[in-house]
Amino acid sequence: MSWNRKLPRRGFLAGSLGSALIAAPFTISRAAPTGVSGNPFTLGIASGAPREDGVVLWTRLAPRPLEGGGMPDAPVAVDWQVAEDEAFARIVARGTEQALPALAHSVHAEVRGLRPGRPYWYRFRAGAAQSPIGRTRTAPAAAGAVPRFRFAFASCQQYEQGYFAAYRDMAARDLDLVIHLGDYIYEKSWGSRLVRRHEVGIPTTLPEFRDRYALYKLDDDLQAAHAAAPWLSIWDDHEVADDYADDRSYTTRDPARFLKMRAAAYQAYYEHMPLPASARPRGPSATIYERYRFGDLLDVMLLDDRQYRSAPACVNGARPGTVPDCPERTLEERTMLGRVQEAWLDTEIRNSKARWTVVAQQTLMAELDRPAEGAHRYWMDGWDGYPNARRRLLDSIATHRPRNPVVIGGDRHAFFVADLARDPARPTAPPVATEFVGTSITSEGPGAKGLRDALAANPHVKYARGDRRGYATVDLTPARCTVGFEAIDDEKRKDGTVSRLATFIVEDGAVGARQS
Repeated sequence: MSWNRKLPRRGFLAGSLGSALIAAPFTISRAAPTGVSGNPFTLGIASGAPREDGVVLWTRLAPRPLEGGGMPDAPVAVDWQVAEDEAFARIVARGTEQALPALAHSVHAEVRGLRPGRPYWYRFRAGAAQSPIGRTRTAPAAAGAVPRFRFAFASCQQYEQGYFAAYRDMAARDLDLVIHLGDYIYEKSWGSRLVRRHEVGIPTTLPEFRDRYALYKLDDDLQAAHAAAPWLSIWDDHEVADDYADDRSYTTRDPARFLKMRAAAYQAYYEHMPLPASARPRGPSATIYERYRFGDLLDVMLLDDRQYRSAPACVNGARPGTVPDCPERTLEERTMLGRVQEAWLDTEIRNSKARWTVVAQQTLMAELDRPAEGAHRYWMDGWDGYPNARRRLLDSIATHRPRNPVVIGGDRHAFFVADLARDPARPTAPPVATEFVGTSITSEGPGAKGLRDALAANPHVKYARGDRRGYATVDLTPARCTVGFEAIDDEKRKDGTVSRLATFIVEDGAVGARQS
């Protein structure tokens, strides 16, 4: 059973942000770090990468977050504690990490030795300053029976286009996990009716990317969602540059220059997310694809469809938009995931033993042909630009037959539900997986007419709606997967409220969703 059912968000925040005054104090006293004044925990705290025996705890010391952090050019000792209760009467793990200048004084404490499938509370201290208290949860034991598991997935949070009230709602829910599917920051300004400002231009250097993350992470509602549950996260394109593919970018034509920028962007991503050390970048490369198991109920495969993909087809180096078909698109060697990741995913799908297998990736996997636009047209920045890579992935699912395969995605700024068949050219063929795509947290969505036309031309797509912002929730039991599309009434208001837009159910042993 989920662990925060009786603790509403406002009560949790009041307790967590104020509990440093009432919880048992740290027992070790340290002098304030030299050259540090003010609150070093302005960017909040987070946990992630939950395993059955531990989690990753994150924070970054930044008393002047939008001025490079405001920390001295020296390591700073950061103590952490994990307890079985919010008052820290029963501390079960503790340690000290060195927050290093080379990593922007971020901390990634990999805690082990915890018990599976239960809640924990955690906190940090640097000198006399103590962080808010966060709440996390370990994964259930790999072979353990899990009666219920609830998670949310989200993506695309352009800071200027709205407030993060969707995260305020997420923090109030009874969630065991949050999965973020990319576009955690945006490198550029765009959109209409902007309510906030980046204030500075497009980041290209490490200090600039650090400041962009700091701006986003100063948001109270985003901090609350991080503090309420552990996260799994993968990037999409805007963490680096719009629509990039491997070392190709229509905005930065020189591959060497682009890879230097990508190295800075990947490091800043690592510095600001609760990722394990295995995800730490090595120059412009980092491994973020991974499998997480949650008892006998759920396997999650996180994918990276940016770092290894082939260059966009049919666009001659221009921005990969929606264009007429061309022979290049269907070349067998074209890849979305890269050969190494494809082989890894095939192995993980073959070995999946959970009741539900979730493939978590960045975008819409279902084909979305656009014949209403005058020809067979496809969007070259998504799976439609890599149809044989998609076929290989779906062939793996069809061959190995994991129980109840579900694909989740984001990126498209719209809600979608689709049946995934091995061959989109045969729309009446039995599907091999069910797909759900969540809308954006704030980023503007596609026009209604385009989605209506796409629905009419693609019978395997069962639902498409892009006029609302929000996120998706998933409630898993052994019998069914219930997906809720949670939509905010007005993302332009900081006090916007969220309500259920639609509900879909996939029954155990069936492929395809029915609307409830």
